Amino acid sequence: MITLQGVKKIYQSGQGTVRAVDGVDLRVQQGEIFGIIGYSGAGKSTLIRLLNGLEKPTEGTVEVAGNNIGQIKGGKLRKARQEISMIFQHFNLLWSRTVRENISFPLEIAKVPKQERLKRVDELIKLVGLEGRENAYPSQLSGGQKQRVGIARALANNPKVLLCDEATSALDPQTTDSILELLVDINKNLGLTIVLITHEMHVIRKICHRVAVMEDGKVAEEGNVLDVFKRPQAQITKTFVKQVTEADESFEAIENVREQYPDGHIIQLTFIGQGAEQPLITSVIKEFDITVNILQGKVSYTQGGSYGTLVIHLGGCESEVEKAIEFVKQQQVEVEVITNV
Repeated sequence: MITLQGVKKIYQSGQGTVRAVDGVDLRVQQGEIFGIIGYSGAGKSTLIRLLNGLEKPTEGTVEVAGNNIGQIKGGKLRKARQEISMIFQHFNLLWSRTVRENISFPLEIAKVPKQERLKRVDELIKLVGLEGRENAYPSQLSGGQKQRVGIARALANNPKVLLCDEATSALDPQTTDSILELLVDINKNLGLTIVLITHEMHVIRKICHRVAVMEDGKVAEEGNVLDVFKRPQAQITKTFVKQVTEADESFEAIENVREQYPDGHIIQLTFIGQGAEQPLITSVIKEFDITVNILQGKVSYTQGGSYGTLVIHLGGCESEVEKAIEFVKQQQVEVEVITNV
């Protein structure tokens, strides 16, 4: 559905040459939710502008839904853009128009007949859960409702690709989750390809099938979300993964354990899939003459399955602790010895 080959976007500024996108190769399959994550200045916003034709690549090709977006112009580009819709961080609604009128706007531009417009708008209002708010103005809506209007408007012309540019950054956590769940439903029910730009790993974890991590205009790492969580390679990726798998308090807890317990090991366990839901600690306590203190743990759920990390202290005689560690490894759980206490 989307292919980028050798894509570069280079600007000239008073400070010199800026390589906003620097040699990016990506493939997004039809019907998947693909996340692009990076901090400010990583190049992700420029990349999304290349996808919808607002920017032309300095080098390389950008193909979306069978169209070479970087090469076509005029009427061909306008027609291609009808298959590529976008939702934004700050909604970009028309404040003088009601919910119904905002959703209808792209259909009016496309000169869709009135009765067909009305039917389509009713379908979209139901799809995004805005029944009863059809005649409200944006100023009368919550942030989540505004984004639902933005999503409905983006779907009006039945696009093949939906681009989401920091679409949940202006929302509170609970509202963010509701919008992400709506995007998952749309992806499943309509088979829509979604490309999601964000700086929040929670968003990637929640709904994406695959992810590309960007830094300094380049793709630092790419892969299935569960694989990236399981074994991040680039340092920037490890930093993002820690956002949702580690708590700051764990380091403080480790220091306290060092003082309280003079023996044993502190280890981190990594669980993937069904292993994240197994009673492993109970089995360890039953099988071995050791003490187990849980310092920090978390189970996260991705589109590809569950992923869990657990930091524990194992206390007891050295031989018994070593046996327990070997037992854990045999349960298809990754073990990392953080420190010998």
